[in-house]
Amino acid sequence: MRLIASLVIAFSTYSRIPMPRVQWTDANRKYALCWFPLIGAVAGALLWLWVKLSGLINAGAFLKGAVGALIPLIITGGIHIDGFMDTSDAMASWQPPERRLEILKDSHIGAFAAMKCAAYLLIEAALIGELNERLALMAGAAFVLSRALSAVLSITLKQARPGGMLDGFASSAAGKAVYASSAIYAALALGLMVFINPIGAGLTALACALVILYYRHMALKYFGGVTGDLAGWFLCVCELSAFLAIYTGGVIA
Repeated sequence: MRLIASLVIAFSTYSRIPMPRVQWTDANRKYALCWFPLIGAVAGALLWLWVKLSGLINAGAFLKGAVGALIPLIITGGIHIDGFMDTSDAMASWQPPERRLEILKDSHIGAFAAMKCAAYLLIEAALIGELNERLALMAGAAFVLSRALSAVLSITLKQARPGGMLDGFASSAAGKAVYASSAIYAALALGLMVFINPIGAGLTALACALVILYYRHMALKYFGGVTGDLAGWFLCVCELSAFLAIYTGGVIA
């Protein structure tokens, strides 16, 4: 029952998929991060289905990309893009870490957040609009891969805000289970990518590794650690970088 409770908490927190109510305790959250990549699997499956459908109805690249970019927003409720926007504002402030953490908590958005969100969605839509069914399957796998990496980083890197939501998940997480499950998810996602397009898979792995290195540097230097908003920033940037790598791999192949 604890595994099921953790699954429900993961989907209730990181998606808008209806879930039954469970008691929010450390014990029930213990395996929540282990289930986190499954939300990516749902978003990825829906993206692939849309790309397939768009081919059947002869939808143009613009429509295919626009709807495709909306799918993860609808599934997640925008929780990760919200973190991306908050982090963009905080980074643009050039303030000390303490002030940057305060900006992350501010419910208002600034000009930099709005501009970067618009640019992000435009680039994401443009890339999705260029994907065929096989590459869309790789993009779906990227949703799983990014969340597996995010789960590992959330329990590995220093927490900047003790008592925050991410710290609550990280501190109550079963570390060994998160590492093991994330490794399985990542291996399956990359394995599928290699089967479809080895060049794209290699470029995706390289892109994700570079994002991880920058994320660790940015989080520790400018914020003193990771937060839920920074984790959202990582997820968005990791996915967009993966999409670019997948598209590039498709062009090369």
